[in-house]
Amino acid sequence: MSGVRRIKLGSQGLEVSAIGLGCMGMSHGYGPAKPEEDMIKVIHHAINSGVTHLDTSDVYGPHTNEILVGKALKGVKREDVQLATKFGIKFGETIGQSEVHGEPEYVRACCEASLKRLDVDYIDLYYVHRIDTTVPIEITMGELKKLVEEGKIKYIGLSEAGPATIRRAHAVHPITAVQLEWSLWTRDAEEEVIPTCRELGIGIVPFAPLGCGFFATGPKLVDNLADNDFRKILPRIQGENFDHNKVLFERIGEMAQRKGCTLSQLALSWVLHQGDDVGPIPGTTKIENLNQNLGALAVKLTAEDLAELQSISFKGARMPDFVLVHSYTNSDTPPLSSWKSE
Repeated sequence: MSGVRRIKLGSQGLEVSAIGLGCMGMSHGYGPAKPEEDMIKVIHHAINSGVTHLDTSDVYGPHTNEILVGKALKGVKREDVQLATKFGIKFGETIGQSEVHGEPEYVRACCEASLKRLDVDYIDLYYVHRIDTTVPIEITMGELKKLVEEGKIKYIGLSEAGPATIRRAHAVHPITAVQLEWSLWTRDAEEEVIPTCRELGIGIVPFAPLGCGFFATGPKLVDNLADNDFRKILPRIQGENFDHNKVLFERIGEMAQRKGCTLSQLALSWVLHQGDDVGPIPGTTKIENLNQNLGALAVKLTAEDLAELQSISFKGARMPDFVLVHSYTNSDTPPLSSWKSE
């Protein structure tokens, strides 16, 4: 395998490629599912290029993305790949309808089902996809700890958790990684969540490091979105927000020209420069885009470059309200004592 540098996620021994591959868009979220054979080629190309950190979830599809990743891993040495998946979200009938679950029996059932779909003996990194505020995080973590002891999962992660929840979870069993949205256009985790992770020695896995494709495609992103592409409803590409953000896109583009790289490489390089504990997982469905993402590893940014990029402020919420309601939530239930499983 080629040389993509490795980083340590968390303090428990997990090592991953500095850039991972988010697999969601192959099956879910960004319009219709892409042809399976083509996506398997992309995953194989990623692995052969040294990208060993693959990220999926039971809710992508739902279920079909895990099946796809499982098929792609046939014939790949299991120890050569760090496989991450998630549980906890159930989608309803329409956009905006979802439930979050963290009950112990649900945790176990989801893990068993993911192992079967992925057709593997263990999951390297298993995330709580969103925090169930009706179940103390200690209860959810207790079941995850059992799954670690049984060898079904190796490391535990949280996705979009608030700082108090991260602390409570980490007290039950060490958290290896927190997944969150972090990019040039989404910086809100920098206030409390990222400092909490660093204090506790928890790795940071940014999803959407290219601004849901905005930094790869630019303003024309909105021209070709399928009806079932959730980006159609992103507040940042609506009305005045979009007009403001287009100007910033051009400004970053000028800087990329000066650096001799593409705009998306500059945006991804900014994320990579945030620390050795940061392992972004840009998604793509095209080999040429994957190669371009890997090129970001060679882009060097000076302190002045970083300061200029950090001064840029995009307009609009990062996600619609019905998504944000489950983001950076703190489990507001009292720890353990008063909770009873129904």
